[in-house]
Amino acid sequence: MSNVEKVSIALTQDMLATVKDAVATGDYASSSEVIRDALRDWKLRRALERRQVDEVRSLFAEGVASGFEPHDGMDDIKAEGRRRLAQRAA
Repeated sequence: MSNVEKVSIALTQDMLATVKDAVATGDYASSSEVIRDALRDWKLRRALERRQVDEVRSLFAEGVASGFEPHDGMDDIKAEGRRRLAQRAA
């Protein structure tokens, strides 16, 4: 870690206890290691969430391109369902 910069952070008592416990049990050598590991996990989770959002947007666009028409409200959805049900019954 050649470019390390010290920062000060504020933690709740519960969070601080968790960090100290992780060091005390030997899972980590220092509080800094705990925080760095947590930040790496956070970055990975955010990247995954962004990919999932992008995938949903892509699938939505694909659905619209295939002729699907999005509905703005529940009343529209119910009306469309009733229309389809009536077509089947006829």
